[in-house]
Amino acid sequence: MFSKLTSILQHAVEALAPSLPLQEDFVYHWKAITHYYIETSDDKAPVTDTNIPSHLEQMLDILVQEENERESGETGPCMEYLLHHKILETLYTLGKADCPPGMKQQVLSFYTKLLGRIRQPLLPHINVHKPVQKLIRLCGEVLAAPTENEEIQFLCIVCAKLKQDPYLVNFFLENKLKALASKGSASVITEDMLKGQDSLMTDTGQSVQPEEISSAAGAEHIEKEDDLSMDELNVTSSPEASAVCPNQDYNLVNSLLNLTKSPDGRIAVKACEGLMLLVSLPEPAAAKCLSQSTCLCELLTARLTTLYKALPQSVDPLDIESVEAINWGLDSYSHKEDTSAFPGKRALISFLSWFDYCDQLIKEAQKTTAVAMARSVRERFFVGVMEPQLMQTSEIGILTSTALLHRIVRQVTSDVLLQEMVSFILGGHREPETLTDINRHPLRHRLIEHCDHISDEISIMTLRMFEHLLQKPNEHILYNLVLRNLEERNYTEYKPPCQEDKDVVENGQIAGAVDLEEDPLFTDLSPDNTLLNQEWLSASPPVSPEHSKNDGKTEVHKIVNSFLCLVPEEAKSSYHVEGTGYDTYLRDAHRQPYDVNLQVTSVLSKLSLFPHPHIHEYLLDPYVNLASGCRSLFSVIVRVVGDLMVRIQRIPDFTPKLLLVRKRLLGLEPEGPIVDHMTLLEGVIVLEEFCKELAAIAFVKYHAASTP
Repeated sequence: MFSKLTSILQHAVEALAPSLPLQEDFVYHWKAITHYYIETSDDKAPVTDTNIPSHLEQMLDILVQEENERESGETGPCMEYLLHHKILETLYTLGKADCPPGMKQQVLSFYTKLLGRIRQPLLPHINVHKPVQKLIRLCGEVLAAPTENEEIQFLCIVCAKLKQDPYLVNFFLENKLKALASKGSASVITEDMLKGQDSLMTDTGQSVQPEEISSAAGAEHIEKEDDLSMDELNVTSSPEASAVCPNQDYNLVNSLLNLTKSPDGRIAVKACEGLMLLVSLPEPAAAKCLSQSTCLCELLTARLTTLYKALPQSVDPLDIESVEAINWGLDSYSHKEDTSAFPGKRALISFLSWFDYCDQLIKEAQKTTAVAMARSVRERFFVGVMEPQLMQTSEIGILTSTALLHRIVRQVTSDVLLQEMVSFILGGHREPETLTDINRHPLRHRLIEHCDHISDEISIMTLRMFEHLLQKPNEHILYNLVLRNLEERNYTEYKPPCQEDKDVVENGQIAGAVDLEEDPLFTDLSPDNTLLNQEWLSASPPVSPEHSKNDGKTEVHKIVNSFLCLVPEEAKSSYHVEGTGYDTYLRDAHRQPYDVNLQVTSVLSKLSLFPHPHIHEYLLDPYVNLASGCRSLFSVIVRVVGDLMVRIQRIPDFTPKLLLVRKRLLGLEPEGPIVDHMTLLEGVIVLEEFCKELAAIAFVKYHAASTP
């Protein structure tokens, strides 16, 4: 009560007293603070019951006013006094001792406001960056501490200053040997710390020399400073960072890493933002120190692993797909308010949020740091955690892990992390595949096998993963999956057609097509060999002499007609429904990727769109002369259509049933009784649409290539 009364009286006196020159006023407030430690006898009274906060605020106001009244960049006498008398060093010591209680918060706030409100660069001064570095070490020592908010504000303003002047980061890269050499230096308020400062005047006018302050009441709580070596910081106290960390000499990073584990979500997000600023600094020394001498890489991947392992063993792929876009800094999900919540949704959002943070951190980071972090994610998380899940035999486990892989493939935006992900999924091989390649990168082979899994769900999910992988801006994806096997064009027969146009259909086959009767893929698809003599085969256009070049430049109208004529008229239903003709695919081919009902046709559509001559020739040229034992997309569809024509002849009222199914799929007809042979009828529709889409892709690619 008396201290509050004293404070009120002092404010009244200050308000009535004539204004002093700024320097005298500044010195007065500083001496009033040091005077407290001489007179006080109650060292347990909180700092808020003293005049210290008011004096500190007045000192800040004076420094700001002084700067505003002077030329830009000019240092005034008040700032000179602060620097020369090592006021920040003294305040650091008082804050470390937290004397009186709450002083640490006041000191952190003073540092933050000083760096934030003063425009001239302060960090280059040794009497600023040295105490700032020491104060940084005090941050993040204890989680959920009452000073966490002030700690993160202070750390973030330091990061912001380093972002403005990146070279200043070199002041914060400590040499561990120097830290050990200085260990044990005293931090009591001594004559050395106040060297050159005027003697303090008591209100009785008696002179009190600086050395007397160290023995004043309460000074015994200002402990001797230990200049901590970096490995004493509590970065590895969490089970998330179980890996042994190297010697650490980047305290700013270490303190922020500790605060990312704060139970207060706002503090954790601010710490993540601070790290985002630090990793983007272009200074090579800082990047090397950050990637090699801190636990940043280990903590990122350890937390990713922890969050992944917290997911349920089985999560519905649709739930994984349906979770809205995840942004790491905007995780405000409330399970209680979510009526569509599913088991594990909270854990899934946490995992995807942290993965998004890792992705964005790597995206913003200096190249050396980005490569180190991405490599750590691949080695410690992708290979160490995800690969065993993808290689397991449990269908439920395979489905869940593949759905999660698909989700993060879609989500990744960093080129560096994408490269490591591609290396994880596909390996780095670029030579043509052989039978021995299975053992060179087993995961790639297993995922390709899963595209034709006994479980349709696993097949579809794996195909969707590859579909999105193909859309990523990484050259190695297409080359590893496709081009490495097409580069030498071993799928072609290097000889001209035996006869001219009249030999389009020879013994029931399209000229240049391989005899697929020996192809095991079709041994059980064609129960009736007479299908090879069906009239629909003759609908394909004739082969002209220039087709023998096999250069992928077959006239576009003949390619288009080849695909449009693949499905015979009696199996087509789109002509009877408005808005489902070939012209719609001309529009959609410009807007790929385009959705189709069957994932395999979707993947093939994506591949067909790539503007590579070998891909175009192999997938979109019906007239390519195939080598013995090879099959192309067109030849496979020919055989599928042939088998289809045999089957539809056995379905009574085929055409009206087909039309009804199409209208239901388009929502033009209400659902009704189940139609017989529904799967086959839907397959016919998908095949017709796929052929129209391929025709449209060929048309669009031709004109895109011929237009300057």
